Amino acid sequence: MWGGSLGDHFGRKRVYMIGIVVFTLASLACGLAPTTGTLIAARAIQGIGGALMIPGSLAIISAYFDSEKRGQAIGTWAAFTTFTSVLGPVLGGVLAQSGFWRGVFVIIIPLGIAALYVLWRYVPESRDEAAPRQLDYLGAILVTLGLAGITYGFIELGRSGPSEALDPLVLLALLGGVAMLGAFIWQEARSDHPMMPLALFRSRTFSGANLLTLFLYGALGGALFFMPLNLVQVQGYGESEAGLALLPFSILLILMARWSGGLVDRFGPRLPLTVGPVLVGLAFAALALPGQTSGSSDYWTSFFPGLVLIGLGMGLVVAPLTATVMGAVPQHNAGLASGINNAVSRSSQVFAVAIMGGLALVLFSGALDREMADQNLPTELQSTLAAESENLAAIEVPEGTAQPMANDARAAINLAFIDTFRIMMSAAAVLCFISAAMAFWLVEPKLSEARADEDNAAADCLNVPCFDQQLSVPLSDPPAPSGD
Repeated sequence: MWGGSLGDHFGRKRVYMIGIVVFTLASLACGLAPTTGTLIAARAIQGIGGALMIPGSLAIISAYFDSEKRGQAIGTWAAFTTFTSVLGPVLGGVLAQSGFWRGVFVIIIPLGIAALYVLWRYVPESRDEAAPRQLDYLGAILVTLGLAGITYGFIELGRSGPSEALDPLVLLALLGGVAMLGAFIWQEARSDHPMMPLALFRSRTFSGANLLTLFLYGALGGALFFMPLNLVQVQGYGESEAGLALLPFSILLILMARWSGGLVDRFGPRLPLTVGPVLVGLAFAALALPGQTSGSSDYWTSFFPGLVLIGLGMGLVVAPLTATVMGAVPQHNAGLASGINNAVSRSSQVFAVAIMGGLALVLFSGALDREMADQNLPTELQSTLAAESENLAAIEVPEGTAQPMANDARAAINLAFIDTFRIMMSAAAVLCFISAAMAFWLVEPKLSEARADEDNAAADCLNVPCFDQQLSVPLSDPPAPSGD
């Protein structure tokens, strides 16, 4: 969010290039890191560089392409980002397995230099000429502390289970994070130079797109966290096989991104942003169906159909969602809009993994007790396995257990995890259907019409003189949508 705001103020190209420089230098530091502490610090600096880069790339596209070509351009951007997301872990895994883990970071350096040259040589500068000269430093500090506190609190809850809620540090992090975010909203409402103008959310399309992002990416992050655990720990896949099992999802995203970006230009955003999440929800429902399989030999009839459906659904969503977010606000706020949506997407995935992780621990513990009772395991063995329930299906049966009893114990563990996995997939499906409802209810049917109206109506209302007047309209009572 801060990166997008800086780009709007000081020049999107300039801030984007600064982000690349920071990320590249931090990558060099990672590759040369002599200690683990140095590596962690350098990785944190990489995050700062990435925060400056991601909103800038989309803001430049939004500023450079007109409404007729913007959807396809964003689709092309989505295809390349997806391709690198797929290639990166594979290449990194090969380098790490060969003992050259530092190469994972060093390889970024020539790519960063090439990107800087292309930006300097071919990309024009753009900025928000109407942006206030002052920066909202207090808002940036408050939102950073708020997100950090909530993220830390949820991660600790997910790691240790709900009993950890009594830990004063976790409670302090969660309550402090909520308080900081509340203070951030208050600061943005009263500031004459807000980092995140709340008036942006008076756009039904912008609010709907971000609500869709919150629920859909939360579902995706939470569900795909458990998928590899099921494949490796329960279904007997090797780690490389589990990675390859997810490829259909990524490949379909790459193939569909540019095409689906053009759907916004032709049909408007509402249709793909409604149909896509529905398909992903059905996919998660399909992934909840398989029980214990015979391993990767059953892949094509068990998990493959659901993963293909996820790829089709997300292929309909990724580029249109990005185009919708960028097109729902006046062009001079493009960087800020991209930063907000990126923050929503990343935060929702972290929160979902933590919350669903904590819920899974509770569900698995109860399911394990039931399955062990059904298997008539000895009380002592039941107590031993129950004490390790926080490891989910990675629980190890004690050495020396008789083979028939060990088989029964392993069966109980696997069945308990499958029961838990099914509930997690069902919860993810519900989140997807909610996101589809948000899109159908709030997103305008035609983005070009929505943006034209907002550019005319909001261009003078996001600046200082009428900002307070605009906020006098309750955010919970947005303008009625235009007729279809």
